[in-house]
Amino acid sequence: MRWKDWDRNLKIRLLGEAMMHFLFWAYFPFMTIFFQDAFGKDRAGWLLMLSQGLSVLASLVGGYCADRFGRRKMMSIAVAGQSITFLVFAFANSPWLTSSVLTFVAFSFLGIWSALYWPASHAMVADVVEEKHRASVFAVFYTSLNIAVVVGPLIGTVLFYSYRFQMLLAGFLLTALLFAIMRIFIRETVPDKRQEKADHATWYKAVWKELQTYRVIARDRTFLLFIVAGVLIAQTFMQLDILIAVYTSEVISNQTVFVLGDFRIEVDGKQAFSLILALNGLLVAIFTVFTTKFVTKFRIARVFVASSIAYAGGIFLYGLTESFWVFMIAITLFTIGELMVVGLQESFVASLAAEENRGQYFSAASLRFTLGKLLAPLSLVLVSYMSYQFTFTILALLALVSAFVYHVMFKRFHNEQRQAS
Repeated sequence: MRWKDWDRNLKIRLLGEAMMHFLFWAYFPFMTIFFQDAFGKDRAGWLLMLSQGLSVLASLVGGYCADRFGRRKMMSIAVAGQSITFLVFAFANSPWLTSSVLTFVAFSFLGIWSALYWPASHAMVADVVEEKHRASVFAVFYTSLNIAVVVGPLIGTVLFYSYRFQMLLAGFLLTALLFAIMRIFIRETVPDKRQEKADHATWYKAVWKELQTYRVIARDRTFLLFIVAGVLIAQTFMQLDILIAVYTSEVISNQTVFVLGDFRIEVDGKQAFSLILALNGLLVAIFTVFTTKFVTKFRIARVFVASSIAYAGGIFLYGLTESFWVFMIAITLFTIGELMVVGLQESFVASLAAEENRGQYFSAASLRFTLGKLLAPLSLVLVSYMSYQFTFTILALLALVSAFVYHVMFKRFHNEQRQAS
């Protein structure tokens, strides 16, 4: 689908959401380090779990709100909420006030607004794009996200620590501008029938309906194993901006990473983490399509198992060293694990479900990430009572357990297929 054929809504949103991604990745990767410095690892871990829990609750009603109130209205409300929250965020880190508690409140509300924004955003794509073109449109949006993952942390490592107030104030102004543009130029796209149907529902019924979709897990043991394995492996790959962030910032202090005669480059922990995060984003952006095509040549069971083993190797190696270049090798291995399955997971979920139940399966499959995000900050709590190396080892073991669960799941899956045929 060519750019000139895109709906005006999508063109505006692509530019606006690209800006939002840059803002997000300029501050988000450093928030775990900030909260750890402010509250300590133990308390920071529990606070991050609370913040994620609030976002999970908001996401449960996000789809209902998009149908009930309209895509444009919900996106506008969410962006307006983000704008006000950025102003509070900036004030909590201003020349007049420095408040870690108010910063946490603002950070949590930004997560809530995002949880309300994205269901409406994704639904709008489905509203205005024919099914045959949706994958390519989503791919463009995904590419803009990956560019932000690469560039955002590199810019953020300077702005967040030296010009935080100005950066957050710019966030307020940019989101306020985006709100005005959305109100003026974006049209509503929700189908009338869907909105009329939603008008007769209530938000708590919508939440209950969303929770009921998870009953499919209990009925399908193979799918249950897929969810369990997904939650286990999530405890590893979601440490990128949690435990890896904190560990890198603590163990690297003005480490020399390049020497050429009298010329040398040194990085501190925060700069090293930004470069590591950028490498991860760059590898994902460049090699996702190639890797997906390559791994389809192998049995899918072996790919999932190998992915978990790569995650385990990467996270274990990370905890064994304090060397920047070994960190880069570890994160490359870590990213290989991510790349191997990023293009296969959705197609496998589709293969598990009958066509009439596919929506339920995809909804329930998101539980891997919902529970994963909720539990991942426990690593900070754990490292408060034991060494980093022991905590990284536990995470590596969880990844290996997920590999075993995937093995059992695929064995069961193939047996079911043989019986069905």
